[in-house]
Order: sequence, then structure tokens, then C-alpha cells
Amino acid sequence: MATAFVNGRVLTDQGFRDDLAVLVEGHTIADLISRDDKRIDARNRHDLAGAYLLPGFIDCQVNGGGGVLFNNDPDIEALRRIGQAHRRFGTTGYLPTLISDDAAVMRRAIAAVREAIEQRMPGVLGIHLEGPYLAPARKGTHDAGKFRTTDAQEIELATSLDNGCTLITLAPEQVPATDIRALVARGAIVAAGHTAGTYEQIRAGLDAGVRGFTHLYNAMSALQGREPGAVGAALEDRDSWCGIIVDGVHVHPASLRVALAAKPRGKVFLVTDAMPPVGADDPSYALYGEIITARDGVVRNAAGALAGSALDMITAVRNAMSMLGISLEEAARMASTYPAAFLGLGRTHGRIAAGYRADLVALDAGLDVVATWIGGSSE
Repeated sequence: MATAFVNGRVLTDQGFRDDLAVLVEGHTIADLISRDDKRIDARNRHDLAGAYLLPGFIDCQVNGGGGVLFNNDPDIEALRRIGQAHRRFGTTGYLPTLISDDAAVMRRAIAAVREAIEQRMPGVLGIHLEGPYLAPARKGTHDAGKFRTTDAQEIELATSLDNGCTLITLAPEQVPATDIRALVARGAIVAAGHTAGTYEQIRAGLDAGVRGFTHLYNAMSALQGREPGAVGAALEDRDSWCGIIVDGVHVHPASLRVALAAKPRGKVFLVTDAMPPVGADDPSYALYGEIITARDGVVRNAAGALAGSALDMITAVRNAMSMLGISLEEAARMASTYPAAFLGLGRTHGRIAAGYRADLVALDAGLDVVATWIGGSSE
């Protein structure tokens, strides 16, 4: 039976509305209608009890969760546990993220994502390959011993997922422009990250098809007066998107406010870069054979490098409000509408509108997640 979501504060394209009901039929939002519309009577009513109803959050960078690291367990059961862990925090769509690893691990990860999508596992939208085509000078917590150069075999492997989104983070100065174009031609979304590139090298990457920047400011050449670097190229470019980690640790909030001021609205979106402690009782996990422990919400390896985060999406939304001075409406779009557009899913995901997928999250007055729906299902 179709469902009518009533008595909520619904985030529409025009802002929050408390005079609407949301009709869901199957996996899809059928219509937004007046709360007094007689069509509601023929539907199963879901009373939101005054909660905020937002588009479900979309996270383009999820390394792990629920005690699982995708690199360590690149299989379908790991994806199930990761998705369940992040769903508790409002994430209804995500890209499981594989950081730089051997080709055999990449194949297993891509196969697991393909199987998850074939089985319609809730939340899995594709894969994010963060590496291995990165710059050793900006490796962060990645193992530079896993880094490789692109060739025909690598391009074929990296773009072999045929039923979901593929996001590839690479260092433009490490990859020939012809190879970037080849990745894009095969359907990949390419982002610059873990790059020591000059402004000119990053600009050349953008011209070749780079579409965005992975965790802006982190692991990339900085903006300076005489050398704009990757950050300068990202902030100047009007067409590219930038993912940001808003945890107060990865980037100073003032720098993030500069990015919001520089980029057109809609071109900056939230990511978590989450590691296994999200949604798990154990704060420790193994990465490249090293035991890493999240302390006070901060994840660092033995060398002191940030090793992902313990951030979840609803906390990122609340942090964006408090640290960046933006409204719930805009923070919610940075967690849903804008990443959907970046992934090329802007016509199906990230909005509460007729014809869109019924991926939804309800928040109480304290901005805690009280319920989620993926494709109209709360299961």
C-alpha cells in the first residue's frame, strides 16, 4: 500500500514546509500534496510527529563502519555491515571507498560492489577508488608501496564496475591527460586528491576531465601567494565540486568558510572519510597491518597522519551548522542534493520531489536521526 508521510517539516526545493504530505509509492516519491488532500485517506499514514523530513544523506567517501574496513574485507558482508552502521546516522546512499591497494584487492572490491548492487543492497551506489594513482609526497595514511601508474590494464580494471557509479581519486600530475580522458570516457568520475601538483598541473587535469576534489585542503598542495597549488585551482574553478570533512580536525573551520565563499552554491558537499569506529563499540582497527585507535573522535596512525575519521553524516551536518554558520536547510543539501549532483544522480536522488527515489531521513528537534527510508523501506 502507498504511504503518506504527514505532520512533518518537509525540506522542499523552496525550503521547509509544514503544510505538505509526501506520497510514496513503491521506491519512489509520487507527489507532494496539501496535508488536507483527500488522497491521503487512501494511503497508509506515517505520522512524523513534527520531525524534519530531509532527503537521505549521500556519502561519497566511506572507508568503513560497524567495525569493518573495506580494504581488509572487500566482500558483500562487509558492505552490509558498513551500510547498516552508517544508516543509523542518516546515510541512505554511499560509495564504499577502497584506499590504495593491490590490483587483486581492487578486483575483489569491485566484484563485491557489483554483487551488492545486483542484489539491491540498501545504500550501495557504486565504488570510490581512492588511489592507487597518487603522489608519494602527499600520501597521507596511504601506503606508497601500493601506488602504481596507469596503463591500459589499470584503466580497464578501475572502470570495470558496470552497474553503479565509479569515483576515482588520483593525482593529476601522476596520470597523463590522455589516461584521465580515457577514464572519463569509460564512465568514471575523476577527482583530484593526494596530489602535490602545481596549479598548472591541476588546471591541466581539470581540462582533461577532473570533476572534483577529494577532501579539499587535506593531502594536496596548498594555496600560497605565488603558487596557488591544488587548493587554489579548486577554489577558482567554477565547475568542479569539492568534498569537505567538517570535524574541526581535518580543516580549520575558517578555511572551510573560505571555500564556501569562493565556490558557487552547490559545489561543496559533505563527506565523512569514515573508518571502522563509526557505529562500532571498538575504537581500534587494522590498516595496512598497523593497529590504529580513534581517540576523542580523531583517527591518526603511528606517524601522526590523519587516518580517515570517526565522523558520521548527521554529525557532519550539525558541525556544518555550528562551525560554518549555515542553516539546517543548506547543511542538509550539502549532505544530499549536492553530492547527488556530483555523482550524476541529480535527477533521481537528493531531493524530496515527485519522481525522485524515496530515500529519506527524519530528524527530531535536537537533530538526531529518528528514522530512515531507502527506496521507501524502513527495513
